Amino acid sequence: MPFVNIKITRDGATKEQKERLIKGATDLLVDVLGKNPATTVVVIEEVDTDNWGIGGESVTTRRQKG
Repeated sequence: MPFVNIKITRDGATKEQKERLIKGATDLLVDVLGKNPATTVVVIEEVDTDNWGIGGESVTTRRQKG
């Protein structure tokens, strides 16, 4: 049973976009590895930008700087 964990920042991904991510990740595992889509698990975790850091600062701070 494949398990895919997608982490994105919590800033506006729509329900439809998330559904496309789930379908796309599932289809990729089916196409490349021949996995069964019925047993493929995809989880999307949305992380607050204050809790996601790049280069020593939070995404929130980086975005505020432009």
